[in-house]
Amino acid sequence: MEIDKIEKLVEKYFDGQTTILEEKELKTYFSSNDVAPNLKQYQPLFVYYTHQNDIKFDQTIALNSRKSIRSFLSIAASVVVIIGIGFYFFNRNEAIKTDDLGTYEDPEAAFLATQKALSLLSNHLQVGYESIGYINEYENTKNIIFK
Repeated sequence: MEIDKIEKLVEKYFDGQTTILEEKELKTYFSSNDVAPNLKQYQPLFVYYTHQNDIKFDQTIALNSRKSIRSFLSIAASVVVIIGIGFYFFNRNEAIKTDDLGTYEDPEAAFLATQKALSLLSNHLQVGYESIGYINEYENTKNIIFK
């Protein structure tokens, strides 16, 4: 009767349906010397698991510390960012000081410069309006397809 129960438990074990208590029972059975000859083939599997609990790793592992490299790189990156921000603000202030900010003494020259700037703005806006035409065509096609 015991062997039939163990055979059913082994079958259940390989189907992945055993509980922890049933698995402990199988380990206990296969750890003993009274294993049935037809179940001897499964004994190394269950004995292996019981012996693996006794093995302990006692060696020390030397870890390469990359903390110092990371800290050096983070400090170097911070310094580069600070220098970049400093150059940006220094050059920006110099540009503001040397620029005449577009002031004109002659009203005709100011009028011509304003017309030139507005013409440039108008040309760029017209490019945007052409893109809207493509979007409207897409909407019309979509409405035809999905209605």
